[in-house]
Amino acid sequence: MRLTIDVKECIDKSVLCWLATASSINVPNVSPKEIFKFYGINSIIVANIASPQTVKNIKQNENVCISFIDILVQKGFQIKGKAKIIEKKDLEFLNMEKELLEMTEGKFPFATITKITIENIKPIIAPKYILYPETTEKEQIASAKKVYGLG
Repeated sequence: MRLTIDVKECIDKSVLCWLATASSINVPNVSPKEIFKFYGINSIIVANIASPQTVKNIKQNENVCISFIDILVQKGFQIKGKAKIIEKKDLEFLNMEKELLEMTEGKFPFATITKITIENIKPIIAPKYILYPETTEKEQIASAKKVYGLG
């Protein structure tokens, strides 16, 4: 499955994403990620900064789910796929590292990278848009700002 322009824009605008993994005995784990970007036409890469459980789970079970959402617009995407831990010895590592180092400015060291090959993309949309179809993004942003105390 290929990343669309809408998904790429959402990834670019997102400050955090959430990566869900499961162990070999299906114990779930969700971890916020700060350094990530789309890579090529069907992959997302994530710097493994301080996530030993995420790495351990992926080595046991490659199935993952990663989500991005604009907290004010309350729209985003849920992406499911197969993850692989890319290590410094792997040929792909240097190109991926270069992409992620632009984001970290060298401030967050990482020894491995998670590469997620996308299998399924599903939109995430706040229930308000469904229950009240006349809701505009502008109205939703104003409502979210009020709820979050952002003036």
